[in-house]
Amino acid sequence: MASILEPSKSSFFPAMTKIVGTLGPRSRSVDVISGCLKAGMSVARFDFSWGDPEYHQETLENLRGAVKASKKLCAVMLDTVGAELQVVNNTEKTLQLQEDGTVILTPDCGQEASSEVLPINFAGLSKAVKKGDTIFIGQYLFTGSETTSVWLEVDEVRGEDVVCVIKNTATLTGSLFTLHASQVHIDLPTLSDKDKEVISTWGVKNKIDFLSLSYTRHAEDVREAREFLSKLGDLSQTHIFAKIENVEGLTHFDEILQEADGIILSRGNLGIDLPSEKVFLFQKAAVYKCNMAGKPAVVTRVVDSMTGNLRPTRAEATDVANAVLDGSDGILLGAETLRGLYPVETISIVGKICAEAEKVFNQDLYFKKTVKYVGEPMTHLESIASSAVRAAIKVKASVIICFTSSGRAARLIAKYRPTMPVLSVVIPRLKTNQLRWSFSGAFEARQSLIVRGLFPMLADPRHPAESTNATNESVLKVALDHGKAAGVIKSHDRVVVCQKVGDASVVKIIELED
Repeated sequence: MASILEPSKSSFFPAMTKIVGTLGPRSRSVDVISGCLKAGMSVARFDFSWGDPEYHQETLENLRGAVKASKKLCAVMLDTVGAELQVVNNTEKTLQLQEDGTVILTPDCGQEASSEVLPINFAGLSKAVKKGDTIFIGQYLFTGSETTSVWLEVDEVRGEDVVCVIKNTATLTGSLFTLHASQVHIDLPTLSDKDKEVISTWGVKNKIDFLSLSYTRHAEDVREAREFLSKLGDLSQTHIFAKIENVEGLTHFDEILQEADGIILSRGNLGIDLPSEKVFLFQKAAVYKCNMAGKPAVVTRVVDSMTGNLRPTRAEATDVANAVLDGSDGILLGAETLRGLYPVETISIVGKICAEAEKVFNQDLYFKKTVKYVGEPMTHLESIASSAVRAAIKVKASVIICFTSSGRAARLIAKYRPTMPVLSVVIPRLKTNQLRWSFSGAFEARQSLIVRGLFPMLADPRHPAESTNATNESVLKVALDHGKAAGVIKSHDRVVVCQKVGDASVVKIIELED
């Protein structure tokens, strides 16, 4: 037991688990963003549910400045609004709702929001709900401190208006609240026209790495989004992360996972749509499926209380660790960094908890499960990747170095969850559209920033990835130097290298001299 208290060794990589931070009012200055990057944030999320493109553009310029200053790579994720129902409170005055009172939800947005009437942005609510249905309204949905969000029960439907009974006394502040009708199908497109406009202007201009598709309910949603992105030049490479927020997404989970590049489990909304006792089951099952498919799984809403406090609650600290032990690739912070008082400290603490959990992650069991799941015969790449990880563990290698141009090989290695970091050396490829030459590689490098254990670096384009000679010295030397500088490789360490030589893939074990 005493060994638990031994201080943790600090390393260059705060944790293998990745942290996605949402940038907003409290985290958009160059200084704060630099602090976030140093604390371990590797993906910045821009939430278009609020704020205009100009505002987010300013934040992004600051992020670029911070990346240059801190020399830490960071990917950009655009989060769509999707089929989100909102209550519009234009006057921004505080609304008091009393338990057992009634309130009317109306699609007439000309009305002013008051304690008796709440205007909403969707005319079809009265057709979608029936007496007895549950509706939640709150800013940033239900944190568990139920004084800032309200639980309503539908009493009757009058024309387009919905009359509800209030189940708890609450105070609503701010200009916009999310409305969530529990287990009710909302007939709104997953990619709204506003989303499409934002993606085709702001998204294209900034070459976003990830698109987080809010309210994904069917595989078709992902296919439509991909079809839309494919027509937008560079964005054809953008990875689509399906955000599972309700029971509809849960029922179609398997088909969504096949189409998407990764999954975000939006536990805030799921927590309302599912009975409380089922939330953990869904999390464990969903993360397992993502792991087996080799696609990143990201968990949200982990340290809500850190929005206003310097320390997480015990439950939250345990929750972060359990998400890591379940096999999550990343932890997504929303309000905690967006409007929270301690964005940098939150990232730092979450990183520390992740690092502790990784030390006791049962890699052996995980490896066996994955190999068994993949079955035989394995594909060529899969067998190379699993062999590289096995070799690295057997020889106690300090790092795995993987040369890749598309990033696929590196992601496959990471799928087997090696206990040591994987340096993925992305070799740029020259491509042309007949008018000018350009290098690919930056996208691929940044997209591995959301995979557990993968740490990308861009190689010099003059070095070929497929080497003709058996030892591609120059690139390897660059990678080893990078590892040494980062403190993950010391002299006499063993390193496993995975690369293509001619047509064959090779796994090598090198022992470093002084």
